[in-house]
Amino acid sequence: MSDIRYDELVEKALIGVVRDALKLGAAQGLDQTNHFYIGFKTAHPDVELSDRLLKAYPDEMTIVLQHEYSDLVVDEDAFSVTLSFGDVPEQITVPFAAIFSFADPYAQFALSFKPSFEKKKRPEKKAPVAAADESKAENVISLSAFRKKK
Repeated sequence: MSDIRYDELVEKALIGVVRDALKLGAAQGLDQTNHFYIGFKTAHPDVELSDRLLKAYPDEMTIVLQHEYSDLVVDEDAFSVTLSFGDVPEQITVPFAAIFSFADPYAQFALSFKPSFEKKKRPEKKAPVAAADESKAENVISLSAFRKKK
């Protein structure tokens, strides 16, 4: 038997606490007292955010679930919710593996996690390239031939 990674077992159990708290919030709603602060890494490959939010929060983001949220859906690996950002409603999806903090200030309860993952690959914007006519390749002249030599 290999070494037992108790740190990983504890983190997995604590993510279960977050999942269950969110499920209760989805089923019962959050009253005037309980509310959740959830910090997560936006660079996680399974986080779903609009391009606008991803541009504003390229590394991490903290959301608050209190009064104005809707469509909270919680499954085994992630949750999704609709929140308003600058009066624009947006649905986001956050895998539990991307969460680095969870807090319910009313209950004076907080957890922190160490998410590890490979960052999301962003599509690279490439400069347009002119098509070259290979039959005229011998006519290519280097610009360095026209530079002044010192």
